[in-house]
Amino acid sequence: MSRKPAKIDAPTASEPPAMRVLHVCSELFPLLKTGGLADVTGALPPKLIELGIDVRVLVPGFPAIKAGLAEEGDVTHLDTPFGPVRLWFGRLGAVGIYVIDAPELYDRPGNPYEDAAKQPYGDNHRRFALLAWVAAELASGLDGFWQPEVVHGHDWHAGLTPAYIAARGHPAKTVFTVHNLAYQGIFGPREFAELALPGHFFDVNGIEFNGDVSFMKAGLFYADHVTTVSPTYAREITTPEQGCGLQGLLQSRGASLTGILNGVDEAVWDPAHDALIATAFTAEKPTGKAKCKAALQADMGLTVTDEVPLFAVVSRLTEQKGLHLVLQVLPQIAAAGGQFVLLGSGDPGLEAAFRTAAELHPGQVAIHIGYDEAHSHRVMAGADVVLVPSRFEPCGLTQLYGLKYGALPLVRRVGGLADTVIDCALENLADESATGFVFQDFTVAGIAAATRRAFALWARSKEWKAVRRQAMRRDFGWQASAAAYIDLYRHLLGR
Repeated sequence: MSRKPAKIDAPTASEPPAMRVLHVCSELFPLLKTGGLADVTGALPPKLIELGIDVRVLVPGFPAIKAGLAEEGDVTHLDTPFGPVRLWFGRLGAVGIYVIDAPELYDRPGNPYEDAAKQPYGDNHRRFALLAWVAAELASGLDGFWQPEVVHGHDWHAGLTPAYIAARGHPAKTVFTVHNLAYQGIFGPREFAELALPGHFFDVNGIEFNGDVSFMKAGLFYADHVTTVSPTYAREITTPEQGCGLQGLLQSRGASLTGILNGVDEAVWDPAHDALIATAFTAEKPTGKAKCKAALQADMGLTVTDEVPLFAVVSRLTEQKGLHLVLQVLPQIAAAGGQFVLLGSGDPGLEAAFRTAAELHPGQVAIHIGYDEAHSHRVMAGADVVLVPSRFEPCGLTQLYGLKYGALPLVRRVGGLADTVIDCALENLADESATGFVFQDFTVAGIAAATRRAFALWARSKEWKAVRRQAMRRDFGWQASAAAYIDLYRHLLGR
């Protein structure tokens, strides 16, 4: 393996000692985002730094990431099992970023995981094995420069990280966070030979899963500690219903499996200071929300009025998100005089069905196929209700943004949705704890009943405003969650 001396990145004697943590991920807001993973990896490291942790992030050199970072210099050149790569360093605010520059694997336009036909790249096992392999190289120490004590991998893309670190004799403690167990990084058994792992790792007590290679299982099996993104989801994935075939392994992790709720990056999502919305507003001074609603209605071609509730969806269009239930309840919303907007893309059948709904209800239903970060802020600011009726939901950030922006979440009682939204039942209205509308059964009847409760509350303006104020006052910032991760890191290091 050849290396050349790093031009930067050497610690100095004047630097105070701090716990060194490397996060490993495939996307990072605002450089590259396909979902909530990027929001988490973009917000958690800066908060950890605020709390005194020396955090850096390792990412693949996708075009969007390289274009958004100013390169400060080389760290090293490596001969890897996946070809020669250059590792360079940049900064995103206070966070140091290591970028794996491997054009043959990463320099592809569009989606980082799949081609223009929405098919996963055939060499994804090599592309993300490289990410994990370089993380293990950093954990092992690069010529005496910065070396993490804890390596924290996120989702299946970083799943091999604990395996490579284990194969090297555990030079660092490892944490693996499951953001969505349903996406596992499954590859055929032939691909194992390309991963440069010891042969005995391809075993039921290893990364083998039903005869295949599972990057997700690698993280679950080899990490010193596994976390998920909400306490309820941590329990749910140990059951056959949501364990995706891995429930036995997850049950065996016992106390080394915990749920730490995701947070909201208030530097990005805060209606009091959001330059992307029509008018700022707060829980105590909410009048600007009506102006945001009118702006959204005008922008989406809806009738401009504050007399009816505006329901919204901001989501990937998949069966998991329960959007077929939304389609079934849309006639009920329209018949009651409500409005509906959608921002998202995904399943072509769902896209077509929502377009048809917009044609059937002009002035009441408006659809924007695609995703635009600025537009998502405007939807949250203008909506009265945000719909998240998921079949399963590890944490969910949409409902947290809705709470922050006074768009009362209408959610199914599952995963992080159950942990963050309190139903407008009479007792919760009485003690002023209610923040949204929660239903249990993943059925049209379930979402329809919750929708009727939303209309009933809307008819009682004073109570609606009280619930909205309570929702906006809820604190789901990263402070408490980051502190929980720090406690976990300290525990693993025996501090």
